[in-house]
Amino acid sequence: MTDVEIEYCVPCGFRERALDVERAILTGLETDLDRVSLVMGDHGVFRVTVDGEAVYEKGEDDYGVDDIVRRVRERL
Repeated sequence: MTDVEIEYCVPCGFRERALDVERAILTGLETDLDRVSLVMGDHGVFRVTVDGEAVYEKGEDDYGVDDIVRRVRERL
């Protein structure tokens, strides 16, 4: 099974974005995961990792919930 971590910048107001991604991941992949964690960060971070490997980082790619879920699914 798999651990997903969503790290988001608190001062930037990315909490809602993180919650949207968490909800989408749980909706589509809940039975395939051990844990989905929200991690508070700063300095503009928005990163999604699967078992410690980044599948999405803000700044490298356009933000899209469906794309992030697809990337998580590909790592399973």
